[in-house]
Amino acid sequence: MKSSVHVRSLSALALLVLSSGQPLYAAEQPQQGGTLTWGVETEPNTLNPQLNGQSKAELILRVAYESLLARKPDGSYIPWLATGYNVSDDGKTYTFTLRDDVKFSNGEKFDAAAVAANFRHAQDPAYCAGSSICALAGRIASVATPDAHTVSITLKDVYSPFLSFAAGLKLISPSSWSSPQLKSGGTDIAGTGPFILKRYEKGQQIEYVRNPDYHWASANAKHQGAAYLEGVTYRFLPESSVRTGALLSGQVDVIEGVSGNDAGEFKDNPDFSYQHALNTGTPYSLFLNVKYGPTQDVNVRQAILQGLDISPILQSIYRGERTRVWGITSPVDPLYDASLSGKYGNNPTLANQLLDDAGWKTRGADGIRTKDGQPLRIEIIQAQATVRDQRDVLLQAIQAQARQRLGIDLKIRYVDSGTYTEVRKTGQFGSIANSNTDTDGIDIENHYLPVEGGGSINYSRTDAPEIIPLLKGASLTQDNAQRKTFYGQLQNFAVLQQALAIPLYEPEDQIAAAAYVHGVGFRPFKQMPENAYDVWLSKH
Repeated sequence: MKSSVHVRSLSALALLVLSSGQPLYAAEQPQQGGTLTWGVETEPNTLNPQLNGQSKAELILRVAYESLLARKPDGSYIPWLATGYNVSDDGKTYTFTLRDDVKFSNGEKFDAAAVAANFRHAQDPAYCAGSSICALAGRIASVATPDAHTVSITLKDVYSPFLSFAAGLKLISPSSWSSPQLKSGGTDIAGTGPFILKRYEKGQQIEYVRNPDYHWASANAKHQGAAYLEGVTYRFLPESSVRTGALLSGQVDVIEGVSGNDAGEFKDNPDFSYQHALNTGTPYSLFLNVKYGPTQDVNVRQAILQGLDISPILQSIYRGERTRVWGITSPVDPLYDASLSGKYGNNPTLANQLLDDAGWKTRGADGIRTKDGQPLRIEIIQAQATVRDQRDVLLQAIQAQARQRLGIDLKIRYVDSGTYTEVRKTGQFGSIANSNTDTDGIDIENHYLPVEGGGSINYSRTDAPEIIPLLKGASLTQDNAQRKTFYGQLQNFAVLQQALAIPLYEPEDQIAAAAYVHGVGFRPFKQMPENAYDVWLSKH
């Protein structure tokens, strides 16, 4: 059946509400002017918005780079740089109609040719190698521009998650492709956003200034026209206590990434607002490598899954401010399946029996199990760029519990981005700890599709044949109920049966702001901090 959707601007939007029940926006009239300083946890590994895979960098990059469509809380699409879209009868061709009044911040024209160039370059491995967009764009058969304001993208095969990718790709100007800054990002890489990149001081901050010509905000926005703020600066403050101290002392106006210990500083404090929201996508999980080291044995993987007791660790570290998860996607994702809740874990008796059965029967003087003279050692790789939200403390607690309960030596290794890429390529690791915020099943497919089939972040290295028909079935239907059924079966196989991953907790974002800062909040669908377009200051 033909799917034809033409999205239009909303006449009104419901008032967003804080987690405390207080209105997100003050009743007084928004004011123009002033600059905002935002303390952030993560420095982008690249300023190219298409190649940066860091969820935490979205806040910083979305002020300058935009997409064809935005999304409502239920995941449906509304206008942004495109006024609408339709899908062909055979489900293979996606056609977008574009606004005719948009330009890039460097003055270049936003038109069908510019949009088509973005999708064509996303197909080029020389450009996107190592990025998940390569696998998604690799599904494209052709890109056509019937006229200056229409782009049609035809796929090789039906693939229902493609709309999420196509609608959400952050678009850059035509001249960007010939810039020496293309891979790293920078002032040459122009977008269409309400702010323009002015200066990047590595390790310190990134500064944006208002785009005076901006007047094409999405239907999610609370106003139209240029941003209220004259500029916004994001200061890189990786330590939670430092961010908290900077806000309490007035050095910054707003922060994100508030630790469980520090949340109490802002909750019910009239001088500040505090909000939090769960992310979508894949929970922060330990993915266990089925092709290397001790985790090749399903009994060893099952022992870790069954033997650890994650809930009290989370409670101790985060003071009840984080959400335990059991499955392969977020509790706020439309595809979430809660059937695994409480079905595994905290069973050290079973876990130790599994390890005995796997031949790890003896222990060294340090209490670590051994077999054939070799210790039961599993190396966990954590990319330094994604060490946030006290994850280092969490991994240390899991390490201690695995040693004490199971006699397993979990070695935690923090690596830079270059080493991370190399380790993933060689496959010589025991586990990788990671999460991501992709939606519509893209996150699931990225993690469980075999590497040879395009699974760009298949950290478990699984190529189990049972998974392929489940992923294929989910990709061929637009019916979320059917897709949820397929993913539920995959979840049962991947976690409960094969222990390919050990879900830990669902990442969330937190925002604390001074009382004079208004308009901060979260994106309606992915629930990550929204950009600064609607933010205004009642004093400056």
